[in-house]
Amino acid sequence: MSKIKFIEHDGTERVIEVDAGGSVMEAAVQNGVPGIDADCGGSCSCATCHVYVDTEWLNKLASMGDLEAAMLDLSPDRCANSRLACQLKITDDLDGLIVTTPEFQF
Repeated sequence: MSKIKFIEHDGTERVIEVDAGGSVMEAAVQNGVPGIDADCGGSCSCATCHVYVDTEWLNKLASMGDLEAAMLDLSPDRCANSRLACQLKITDDLDGLIVTTPEFQF
């Protein structure tokens, strides 16, 4: 089991425990985390699971692909630590991952 901390744009924190293998987006949806719309269901064809990854975790994630980068370009709130939660696969190495949801999903 891995723990992921979701921080909402207003500072509300929620820690969930999940098994390795799924995505951060799936974990959020299955656990009712607000701020993750996931309109495309995880197919990397929208940006409604946009999150800000805590900078201490960025180097532990798989590299961003071209499609993810293109989808993030749709978000006016994109930052250097922006990622799509559907593209973040949960592994045991991500135990303790911290992500923040933006105020709005586009």
